[in-house]
Amino acid sequence: MIEMLQHDFMVRAFIVGSLIGISAALLGPFLVLRRYAMIGDGLAHVSFASVSIALILGTQPVIFSIPLVILASFGILKLTETANVYADAAIGLMGSFAVALGVLLASLGKGFSVDLYSYLFGSILVIKQQEVWLTVILTIVMLALIAMFYRDLFALTYDEEYAQTQKLPTRQLNYFISGLTAVTIVLGIRVVGTMLISSMIIFPAVTALQLAKSFRMTFVYSSLVALISVITGISLSYIFNLPTGASIVMINAVLFVLAFVTRKIRA
Repeated sequence: MIEMLQHDFMVRAFIVGSLIGISAALLGPFLVLRRYAMIGDGLAHVSFASVSIALILGTQPVIFSIPLVILASFGILKLTETANVYADAAIGLMGSFAVALGVLLASLGKGFSVDLYSYLFGSILVIKQQEVWLTVILTIVMLALIAMFYRDLFALTYDEEYAQTQKLPTRQLNYFISGLTAVTIVLGIRVVGTMLISSMIIFPAVTALQLAKSFRMTFVYSSLVALISVITGISLSYIFNLPTGASIVMINAVLFVLAFVTRKIRA
């Protein structure tokens, strides 16, 4: 561990990975309980297309992708509201279109295949200081906003119709969660890549739901699972020269199995 922390890129990886893990873990329960978890997968596909566009244009992919992926998340919600399309179908439409666009752009821009690979599967070597600060700001903002709107988000998550009868701004809250998810997805692709980032939203939340007895404790367990997965995954990837993103996801999977078995034993 001491040797790892002597490298600046490893310090940045631990900081960004841990903060992205917490951000994703905080969003996960809202998305999973509302059966909206796959929006992360759809937005990851959109980020793949946006990164391809950015690399062709020669601009900074993360900064370029954030507004595009946010717009895509709003587009998914708009489809469900105005086009009589169910959420899973809207996510599928947006995601498949984005993947097709990304593949076409990748075939045209043959000179950036190596760069694109690092965004597809993550690379701790390419995390920049600018991305560290963006991630720090995102996490602070997300913690503050979730604390401020916790009761409204709780009502929305468990019964949207009830929340509407209480005159809560359910539409704005839906867009709020989607926008935060989009930003988390874009910033997280440096750590685990576009192909695996949605797992950082789903796994910690589902694992936490196996153990938690209250909505608040779900966030605590989810954040702990995310931190353990990120720190252990990055450490193992450094020691054994393994892909970082895949290592993090595998640790997440192991923790889910342990939580599931624990719940069965208790029951």
